[in-house]
Amino acid sequence: MAVTKTKAQKSGGKAGVLKGSIIVLVMVAAMVGYYYHLSNKNRQQNAEEAEMTVAQELLSRNLSTNYPPTPKEVVKYYSDITRCFYNEEYSEEELKQLVDKTFQLYDDELLEQNEYGQYLIDLTDEIAYYKANSIRIANYSVSASTDVDIFEADGSSFARLYCTYTLVSGTRRQPVEEVYLLRKDENGHWRIYGWDLAENVTVGEPEE
Repeated sequence: MAVTKTKAQKSGGKAGVLKGSIIVLVMVAAMVGYYYHLSNKNRQQNAEEAEMTVAQELLSRNLSTNYPPTPKEVVKYYSDITRCFYNEEYSEEELKQLVDKTFQLYDDELLEQNEYGQYLIDLTDEIAYYKANSIRIANYSVSASTDVDIFEADGSSFARLYCTYTLVSGTRRQPVEEVYLLRKDENGHWRIYGWDLAENVTVGEPEE
């Protein structure tokens, strides 16, 4: 026997098809919205990263979890901060935060010799002098890893390496070579024990 659909049944069939179409459209819209959200989030993140200043990039490093692993990397990070001091623009608060970062790289004995308040005053004066005389640190070059001198003294491990900074003022360029001495702490981190002009250093004894 042939079965004839009633009007209600026919309407119900159309409603089912319509309901299915709506669900598909909602799913498509959700997928498009999610894709747009991810794309917009990535663009915003990339824009924020692109807009970070040199000071902000340096300050973004967490030294508690990402401390430089070698003497060379410690001096490189320290030199990047030094270049930022004399070359870049930053707020007063960022200057203090950068000083905090440098102090985290210092050996305990070096910290004892540098009272924070006086250090900040002296640094601010020196930065003002550099900028008033248009002096910048154009670049720097750290000793190759194979040239880092590791030795034992007074029950501690020390590392000695050189770094040459190129100072620029107008058309004048002046290389300045410094020797850094680092000491390994109880956690295995290399801390800056001291530094001086290479011409003043007699190799063989730790310089403070």
